[in-house]
Amino acid sequence: MNIATNPRTSGDAPPGRDMVWLPGGEFLIGSNRHYPEEAPAHRVKVDGFWIDRFTVTNRDFEKFVSETGYVTLAEKPVDPEDYPGALPEMLSPSSTVFRKPAGPVDIRNPYNWWTYVPGANWRHPRGPASSIAKLKDHPVVHIAYQDAEAYALWVGMQLPTEAEWEFAARGGLEGADFVWGDELTPGGAHMANTWQGEFPYRNTLDDGFEYTAPVGSFPANGYGLHDMAGNVWQWTADWYQEHGAIDSPCCTVSNPRGGDRETSRDPGDPTGIPRKVTKGGSHLCASNYCQRYRPAARMAQPVDTSVSHLGFRLVFRPTAEL
Repeated sequence: MNIATNPRTSGDAPPGRDMVWLPGGEFLIGSNRHYPEEAPAHRVKVDGFWIDRFTVTNRDFEKFVSETGYVTLAEKPVDPEDYPGALPEMLSPSSTVFRKPAGPVDIRNPYNWWTYVPGANWRHPRGPASSIAKLKDHPVVHIAYQDAEAYALWVGMQLPTEAEWEFAARGGLEGADFVWGDELTPGGAHMANTWQGEFPYRNTLDDGFEYTAPVGSFPANGYGLHDMAGNVWQWTADWYQEHGAIDSPCCTVSNPRGGDRETSRDPGDPTGIPRKVTKGGSHLCASNYCQRYRPAARMAQPVDTSVSHLGFRLVFRPTAEL
């Protein structure tokens, strides 16, 4: 553990939120032992902040929509000028949904299990025939970046930076592989909602869940935060950049931010959509594919894309805005 107490006072969390105050400190972000985009591990420092104990739920987001009339990106038709050459059926309101194939497939091709589904959105997470009637305490999904920002603005809070998120996820464990330690299933216990079996066609459901789980279904980390691994990926405020692009990997950086909008774009993507960092992995992460149910793991997510395993949680900085 390497947590330095921040001298600032915590202030009060926003009313009606179940949040945890983290005093801030210095820690080792990233990893040199796993995926290349996590390296190099380097020291950073964050100031104190409040963070949601749980990811934002369908019940939370439903209240927001009810009071504001907000319409998510997945519920709107696509402007064809933004996606020249797109098939007409791809322009209707839709979102990306996981569909389990019947048997083994080439796991190098994610289109073997991801598909755009017209009518899929936060109200209909698995397609137009589904609903959230029995999923009110599950994390809201099919949330594009602008949707998460809109909710944050409504409650007067912010999305966490990547450094804040990873500091919180580590729960005070310096350099541990997982948010609870170095063993995936200590004593045989499942500590997060992940995929057991052969992804993407066989899930043995040893943890009890095939899709998302109600928030808080698994043990909290050392800071009392739930679902900092698995269940759903979570948006952060940072533009994506490789850790290798950081200016001073040898030195501690205070309150670091990611790259910028232009450098975050994928040079291989003809649409040029900028990307943000997402963290935490999801219920689709498996030992044979996407072992990203770890605090160091990170993924570049286009800001216009909503999917069935991506949500968010918020932070509140009472003393300063990054």
